[in-house]
Amino acid sequence: MKTLFERLGGSEGISKIVDGVVEAHMNNPSINVRFFPYMETPEKLSEIKRHTVEFFSAGSGGPVEYKGRDMPTAHRGMNITHAEYMHAIDDIFQVLDKHQIDQSAKAEVLSILWSLKDMIIAR
Repeated sequence: MKTLFERLGGSEGISKIVDGVVEAHMNNPSINVRFFPYMETPEKLSEIKRHTVEFFSAGSGGPVEYKGRDMPTAHRGMNITHAEYMHAIDDIFQVLDKHQIDQSAKAEVLSILWSLKDMIIAR
């Protein structure tokens, strides 16, 4: 059976998904204010994308080592609300649909996202 990493398209597929999710977040009026500052610091946005690709690649069974900060540290001081987290999940699933990711893989992604919720919300 293929790993989630493989079903998401490997490093290349996950990179495309992350690019799409960032674009979706930038266009989502419910959360885009959190992402606008990165438009002025493209190097920071690039770093965040790289860490996100590493995180999801490693967490989905890929041969990748995540070298970024842990989730509570990365989101400390952001005070992300439950509603904002749900908007972010909606964006992620719209992008997964756009990339024709199957239901089984989407269920696994949702499980991962839900397991991270308490490490991200209200930090």
